[in-house]
Amino acid sequence: MNVDKAELLKFNALAQKWWDSDGAFRFLHELNPVRLQWIRSITPLEGRDILDIGCGGGILCEAMAKHGGCVTGIDLASEAIRAAEMHRRHTGLAIDYRLIAAEDLAEAEPGMYDIVTCLEMLEHVPDPKSVVLAASRLVRPGGTVYFATLNRNLKSFVYAIVGAEYVLGLLPKETHQHARFLTPAELSRFVRQADMDITAITGIGSSLTGSRFHLTRDVSINYMMACRRHP
Repeated sequence: MNVDKAELLKFNALAQKWWDSDGAFRFLHELNPVRLQWIRSITPLEGRDILDIGCGGGILCEAMAKHGGCVTGIDLASEAIRAAEMHRRHTGLAIDYRLIAAEDLAEAEPGMYDIVTCLEMLEHVPDPKSVVLAASRLVRPGGTVYFATLNRNLKSFVYAIVGAEYVLGLLPKETHQHARFLTPAELSRFVRQADMDITAITGIGSSLTGSRFHLTRDVSINYMMACRRHP
């Protein structure tokens, strides 16, 4: 299975903090509106079958469901899925959460989704290419897949690890391993090998304190990529 057990243990241990907007996942709560804004500027969500790979506690899933998407969220961190299900009970949103790998779901439900999202997840698995291939299989021909990850260079090390984890405390220490970050060129290669075309790419910038995020042409740290599966 394409999973790092240490990563699962880490995220399971933090599961009860997913919906604390001032806690360990404050970074994701602050980042989510910007990510959602960009996704909605490219593809409408209402009435679409949407899959979120690596959904965690469901922050993005709930946002997409509130905009009319028929959302399924998958993850291999069992406690994160439990946290997502508990929060769903409070909101009443119709989201289907499943404890399953993207590769296994691709075998069971190929071409079942209009939109697939995989945000801030590729840098946490041993084989990101495998997840990209699974995402391509899961989306319908002509459908859109969104990836978000971290570029690998000195700047991203300084800002995303030293700054975000150790100086500003936006993320728990050791959330990321710099060696697992993906350059846009590497991710682009995986996308092409998965029979998809890149339709858009954007960087995500932040204020010096990391409390506000915005879209930017600078992809040197965080970036998002929209891809279209070949018809």
